[in-house]
Amino acid sequence: MSVNDSSARPQYQNSQRLLTALLGDYWFWRREPLPSRVLVDLLAEFGLAEQAARAAIRRLAARDLVTVSKVGRTTFYGVPPKTEDLAMRRLIRIFRFGSGDRAWDGLWTFVMFSVPEEQRELRRILRTRLRALGLGPLYDGVWVSPWDLTEEACTSLSAVGVERATVSRARTTECDTLNGNPVTAWELPDLAREYTSFVEDATQLRARIAEQRTTPADALIIRTKVMARWRSFLDIDPDLPAEVLPHPWPRDEARRNFVDIYDNLGPLAESRMREIINRHAPELAGLAVHRTSTNLQRGADS
Repeated sequence: MSVNDSSARPQYQNSQRLLTALLGDYWFWRREPLPSRVLVDLLAEFGLAEQAARAAIRRLAARDLVTVSKVGRTTFYGVPPKTEDLAMRRLIRIFRFGSGDRAWDGLWTFVMFSVPEEQRELRRILRTRLRALGLGPLYDGVWVSPWDLTEEACTSLSAVGVERATVSRARTTECDTLNGNPVTAWELPDLAREYTSFVEDATQLRARIAEQRTTPADALIIRTKVMARWRSFLDIDPDLPAEVLPHPWPRDEARRNFVDIYDNLGPLAESRMREIINRHAPELAGLAVHRTSTNLQRGADS
């Protein structure tokens, strides 16, 4: 998805994730619930019809990811306090990603396992878990990561019920062939193209922002989409250390562009959020606050 096509108002593929992202960015610390109509209008900004929006809200409520209350015939939804710690950890991970502040010790985590052919479902579940941890498949039954994930890997192996497995931290030797280098568990050329594409789109956006050609409605959409696209890199790049990457590597430039857009569009996006809330709850509109990359706690004390 391009980050510079806000005028098309494209329908978001994951409406539940979209709504939690919007609440997390502008309403995270608030205890006051919002009328359902506010959430419906928010999702409409991204192309969701009312029926689809209300279905997404109901699913979030069923998962206890939003609180539900009623006053008369109006239903209100809020952010449950129990999600704060989890959401903050996720935000810290998103903004820490690609910052280069992690020191690599030169060791790799190796997860080696053997699963019988007839247990294909178990193998699929395990691979999904390992990928979610940030490990990559070096060979069939051998997954790797430059970071120390021994505890997490052992937990996943135990949870899935794998009977034969080994987890270790080791340094590779100089006799390793190119095809056997652990970094080949990731398709670096494809990853570089994704980062370069992000930079190209973001460069156009920054020029548009500098010329003050971005409306509040555009800012809300663009900022949210840029965040979602940056977050997607966490699924395909385990924050590989600079020591194993070719030079130059486009992730640093991509991160600078992400932070610049996210921070600079914050005030405009916040004003659009307040406009939408004002339609149905004027007394709450002024409480919407945007975060910044350097102040994720912004709004906590307001």
